[in-house]
Amino acid sequence: MSKASVSGVMEQNPLLAIFLMSSAMLIVPVMDIIAKYLSAELPPLEVTFGRFFFQFLICLALAIVTGRVTRLRGKQPVINYLRGIFLAAASLCFFTAVKFMSVATAISIFFVEPMVLTILAALILKEQVGIRRIGAILVGLLGAVIILRPNLAEIGLISLLPVATAFLFSFYLLLNRLYPVTDGLLTIQFSAGLSGSLMLGAALLIGNLAGYEGIAFVMPSVNQAGLLTLIGLISFAAHGLVVAAFQRGSASLLAPLQYIEIVSATLFGYLVFSDFPDGPTWIGIALIIGSGLYIAHRERKLKKKIQAVVAEV
Repeated sequence: MSKASVSGVMEQNPLLAIFLMSSAMLIVPVMDIIAKYLSAELPPLEVTFGRFFFQFLICLALAIVTGRVTRLRGKQPVINYLRGIFLAAASLCFFTAVKFMSVATAISIFFVEPMVLTILAALILKEQVGIRRIGAILVGLLGAVIILRPNLAEIGLISLLPVATAFLFSFYLLLNRLYPVTDGLLTIQFSAGLSGSLMLGAALLIGNLAGYEGIAFVMPSVNQAGLLTLIGLISFAAHGLVVAAFQRGSASLLAPLQYIEIVSATLFGYLVFSDFPDGPTWIGIALIIGSGLYIAHRERKLKKKIQAVVAEV
């Protein structure tokens, strides 16, 4: 599970942008598959901590090598660290979910995020939401209910964790709307890695001292430590690919490509765990994807209308 808010403009190259975005969406589920594999023996909290800790180390090493250590603080450090906290909480919910359900199912449910973001933007930012987008939201939520029904029966409320992930990531995106990203990719990734490591590390320490079952630290083997490092590396690389893609192509071109992640998750989930969505789940996925694409279409038209009005003034 990975999305990015991007800044910066480069020369437009749609074909390269599509390649970069598609590559990112193909490798992101690999991170989730590894997290699911590790969660069989390590607590999801520890796996999530490893993802942010090794991302932090990778960013720090790159900053030292490139002489950019002084830039890591950034122009808005508090906001950057808050972004990292939202991302860490979202990742924890998602990695806990994939311990108990297939990665493809969890990702599919998570993609109610555009609907959740639209609702929160209307409630918090007072953005206008027309009847068409409300209809799309209801259709998308119906898709989520179709996917959730058997999972709720089998594993209970844990199956709602991808929805919690969608809410937390939506708050992250709302924060980006209120405080647009002004720092570079390395600074943003470093801030997320540091703040996520501190928050999750504190939770892991408390859980270990209190002896909470399923939270206490488990010393990873050499192979497990290597996989945790790989998760951090994939997260860093995927974020960089998404940023590079959006710098070279428009959001309207690239947004639909995020659903490649479901296809990739289904393929890897089947190859590694023999998980494959059933018929009703595919119907729910189709409803969620269709709703997300329609909401993106309506927002694009609204943005063009606003730009036209501004140009006339």
